[in-house]
Amino acid sequence: MTTKPTITAFQRSPDGGIGLARDTRVRWALEEVGQPYDVRLVTFEAMKQPAHLALHPFGQIPTYEDGSLVLFETGAIVLHIAERHAGLLPADPNARARAIMWTLAALNTVEPTVLDLTAARIFEADRPWAEERLPLVEDRARVRLTQLSDQLGGSRWLDGDFSAGDLMMVSVLLRFRVTGLLDEFPALSAYVARGENRPAYRRAFAAQLAINAPSNGKDRLG
Repeated sequence: MTTKPTITAFQRSPDGGIGLARDTRVRWALEEVGQPYDVRLVTFEAMKQPAHLALHPFGQIPTYEDGSLVLFETGAIVLHIAERHAGLLPADPNARARAIMWTLAALNTVEPTVLDLTAARIFEADRPWAEERLPLVEDRARVRLTQLSDQLGGSRWLDGDFSAGDLMMVSVLLRFRVTGLLDEFPALSAYVARGENRPAYRRAFAAQLAINAPSNGKDRLG
């Protein structure tokens, strides 16, 4: 009998359920390949306790448990899902390698710029050097988005059919939307919209949002 994998997610997400929490990426991958899964919700306090740290040594979410296998890091989890199930990696070896390449590029080349921008705008805004640093951070983000937009061109996806690389890149670009920078790149905005319109993404988004929706006028931690 095949068991369902279990992922962890915030009991109450800081983003209010708009899809930026990283468990959404794993949910999306599982939905794309048609793999049922269970979710175990954890509080911020529980994330720092030994039971969770045994799964994720950095005290974050998501984690992925399937039998004796325990994984953390969304890139590793998504690629594991893609390797085990058809739908997220091409059969052709070269195309498969390029899909993995784009998955890593999303995480290692593009995402750091938006994380840096978020930190500069929110967590460092009161620092004496913030006003001078912010334009530099924004410019670095624009460079990456320009390069990505040029690469995408008029294509629907990054390399042929939709793959794990697109799943991860769209997930990262969603973080740019809240900064306003994505609006400067119509091709990338349309690319993200295509990702959001996939039925698997809509199911993943709805599942994540449902956890954070108010219940009887009270939130789940209140």
